[in-house]
Amino acid sequence: MASLRKRSVLLSGHATSIALEPEFWAVLEEMAAARGGSLAGLIGRIDAQRGERPLASACRVAALRFAQGA
Repeated sequence: MASLRKRSVLLSGHATSIALEPEFWAVLEEMAAARGGSLAGLIGRIDAQRGERPLASACRVAALRFAQGA
C-alpha cells in the first residue's frame, strides 16, 4: 500500500492539511492542469461542493470521477 503524502492548502484563509496517496495527488494535479487552474483552486472548489463528506474523501472521489472521464 502506498504511503500517504500530506500537503497543506489555504481554504477560505485557513491552512488545511490533506493526506492522500501519491496516485491521487497525481490525478488531482492533472485535473487542475486540464482545467487551467491551480491545485489549490481545484481543492477549494472540491471543498465548496463536498457537503458533509471529509475533504480527503471528496478529493479521492473527484480524482476517480476525472480518471473515469465522468
